Formats: sequence, structure tokens, C-alpha cells
Amino acid sequence: MLKDKKKKYLLVGLVAFSVLLTSLSFYFYQAFFSPNTMVDRDEPEVLEIYSGSSFSQVLDSLIARDIINEVVTFSFVAKIMKYQEAVKPGRYTIQPKMSNRELVTLLRSGRQSPVNITFNNIRFPEELAEKITANLEMDEASFLALLEDKTFIEKYGFDTTNIMAMFIPNTYEVYWDLSPIDLFDRMHREYEKFWTEERKNKAEKLQMSPAEVATLASIVQAETNKSDERPLVAGVYINRLKRNIPLQADPTLLFALGDFSIRRVLNVHKEVESPYNTYKYAGLPPGPINLPEISSLDAVLNYTEHNYLYFCAKADFSGYHAFATNLRDHLNNARKYQNALNASKIYR
Repeated sequence: MLKDKKKKYLLVGLVAFSVLLTSLSFYFYQAFFSPNTMVDRDEPEVLEIYSGSSFSQVLDSLIARDIINEVVTFSFVAKIMKYQEAVKPGRYTIQPKMSNRELVTLLRSGRQSPVNITFNNIRFPEELAEKITANLEMDEASFLALLEDKTFIEKYGFDTTNIMAMFIPNTYEVYWDLSPIDLFDRMHREYEKFWTEERKNKAEKLQMSPAEVATLASIVQAETNKSDERPLVAGVYINRLKRNIPLQADPTLLFALGDFSIRRVLNVHKEVESPYNTYKYAGLPPGPINLPEISSLDAVLNYTEHNYLYFCAKADFSGYHAFATNLRDHLNNARKYQNALNASKIYR
């Protein structure tokens, strides 16, 4: 009788253990492999984890963004997979209906989704810092501090007057959490990639460094937004440089004055004391007055050879310019433009 009771208890225990084991196995399977991200949505969600974030902060973000449905199972899987001690910053694209295991594996791996940075239409370092960091974790102040750090930028072969020449306007794919120094390194690699042997040879024939080409290209770009006219304008300035004639470029005066609302450059403007005053000082100014586009850089390197020394805006307001080889013809062209300005209601 006692023996039968023991068998009965043993059988009950085995059944209970089997049920418990089955339940635990089912729970483990559900916790690890069942969908737990945006189960009612079809669009992916982007999660940004800042440097130094703790697991609890990541969890708070997941909850606040309604990315995970079951908090307890996610926390359980994260603990089992030791994610709590391996939080990696970055920008992660989380797909709908991912399992906890898939989500934790993604976040643990540091396998980020890259972002694009684009910068153009820039004159000053402050504008570059603002635009280049717009989609990144870093703040613009930390990047601007490096732009203005003389010792730091000397490592790249630049100084504070020409460092802007290192940044070639384009769209670049980077990781969201890269550091300011890493971003500088990346931009320098892009700069070196742009300046091929062919381009360097063309710059050498002009007796210019790449930074000087960028300086001239910035003036050309400020003079005309017509890309097909830029090689012609570049040719004018190169002719002047070869003859040691001051560039007399109005955009450099506006840069020196810091006033880009000026429509007509007057004699009083030409008196501003600045190394960027190309009416007072021959040769190129110390550095670019904007970030020249690739088309502007190539316009200088592939300038049109001609005998023009002057140009001014056409009187038809087409945006193109009238070119002249001598001062008399130039003054005649300028008079036509001034008369058109005086007759135009827009410029009164």
C-alpha cells in the first residue's frame, strides 16, 4: 500500500514537473521568438540611443515610442542576453514585428542605420557647424570649436582662414554618433579623394594650391549662379592674377562688411579695411568667402581661356554677364546696367 502511494506521488510529481517544464519552455519561446515590436504597425521606427545611455533610459525610450508591446519579456530577454551591460549608442532602424531576441541582437551589435549629411550655401563657419551637425548626435558648438582651433586644424594642413576649403559640399553617409574629430577625419578623406592627381596638376599649372583654387572658386560662385558661365568668370580673374591686377570682386567686399543685403557697391564700401577687400589688395584674399560647389572648383580648374579683364551684369537681368577686354567697353556695359537698375522699380 505504501509502495503504491509512493508511486502515485512520484507520478504526480513527474506530471507537475512536466507541466512546469512545458510552461517554462513555452514562456521562454514566447519571450524570445514571438513578435514584440510595433505589432499593430507596418512602418519601421528609428531609435536614437545617446552616448552614455543606460539600459533603463533605452527601455524608457522604447516604451515612450510604443516600440515594444511586452516590457517584461523584453527586459527578461535583455537580461539573459546581457544587453544591460552592453548598451551601444547609435541610430537604429527597428522593423515591425521583430522578436525580443532580434531586437536585443540588433541593439547589442551596434549595427546602426547611417544618416546623410548635406551642406551647401554656406559662408561662415557657424553656418557650416549648424548644417553639418543637423542630423547628428554631436552639437554644433563642439564642431565649431574644432573649426576655430588653430592647433587642431594645422594637422590637416590648413589654418583658420582657409579651413573651409577642406569641406567639399556634397551629401555624405555617416553614422549618427560619430565624434567631431571623426567627422573632421572623414571630411579630410573626402577632400583628398576629390583632389585627384589630375586636379592637383591643373591647380599646379595655375600656380595655386587646392585651398587657393577653393578661394577663387568661392568668388566665382558668388559672382554668378550660372554654372555654364563660371569658367568664363574664372578666366577673367585668372587673367587679372597673371597681370597682378586687383581682382576688384564685389562679393569679397560684402564678405568683409558682413552685409549681403547690399545691392549696389559704392565707393564708400571699397574703403573697408580688410584683407578681403580685393579693391585695396591685389591677389587672392586669405580664404574662401563661401563653400564653393564642385562645379565652381572645376570651373576654375577648367577655366575658359580668353582676353577678358572685366565683366558686369547684363542689363536684361538674365543673370548672365557682359564681358570686356578694356575699361572703355566695360564702363559702357556698366552704364547700361546702371540705367536698367535706375529704370527698374525693383531696385529703386
